[in-house]
Amino acid sequence: MSKSKTCVLILENLRSVENTGSIFRTAEGLGVSKIILVGTTPTPIDRFGRKRTDFAKVSLGAEELVSWEVGKSVSSGIEELKEQNFRIIALEQHPNSINLKNFQTSKLKNFALIVGNEVGGVSRATLDICDEIVEIPMQGQKESLNVSVSTGIALFVLT
Repeated sequence: MSKSKTCVLILENLRSVENTGSIFRTAEGLGVSKIILVGTTPTPIDRFGRKRTDFAKVSLGAEELVSWEVGKSVSSGIEELKEQNFRIIALEQHPNSINLKNFQTSKLKNFALIVGNEVGGVSRATLDICDEIVEIPMQGQKESLNVSVSTGIALFVLT
């Protein structure tokens, strides 16, 4: 990521350790400055404070290279980021979404990208407090991509 952009990634209620670990690896490679894990999203450390080997197997140690924290809620994280002049962008299929291909990134400086869980996506309450919603256009019969794949695509375009 260029030095002129700062990206924070918020993972809302992901369920899969593999998807979360994969997102960490991609985020580190694309220069994400911090990942905030909210709700049911798996963390690199288990409840006993031990490093999760299933997480590290997929992330290949990216959790050691990118800053991460467990957030109390998405809304509190968004509120804090907005106070720091971050633009809040959700990745979701929505009637008001902007095609990711058409999203203007040239003036994008400090931003947070929010991705939701593998089944329900980004929650309605979260969508209501975002500045923008972007969507990856689908051309095949499947309606969506895997959350780690879609996160990678969005980060690549936005950064």
